[in-house]
Amino acid sequence: VQLQASGGGEVQPGGSLRLSCVASERTFNAMVWFRQAPGKEREFVAAVRNGRDITYADSVKGRFTVSRDNPKNTVYLQMNSLKPEDTAVYYCAATRGNPITSSLRRVATYDTWGQGTQVTVSS
Repeated sequence: VQLQASGGGEVQPGGSLRLSCVASERTFNAMVWFRQAPGKEREFVAAVRNGRDITYADSVKGRFTVSRDNPKNTVYLQMNSLKPEDTAVYYCAATRGNPITSSLRRVATYDTWGQGTQVTVSS
């Protein structure tokens, strides 16, 4: 089972990027995006559970949109109004389990991880 993330890059503040994460199977109930900046812990960004339940970190609410395309086994993260503090390596992750809402933000909930894609927001 694999997750393949792509779409990172360098943009100016206020710009947009769309990340994609393709899964090798369709059995994941929850798919999520985390990010990790240099010297910081990995932090939750957004999750989609059972194809419809969506949760965001407060820091990205209103700017980022997570979505899932089941026929394509793909989860997307549309990132708008990017800020320098959004600079990080972004990771997608997934689980076949059905985590409760309070567990969605925990790294330990997910047993399958992609390789990460760098997002840099800089003028």
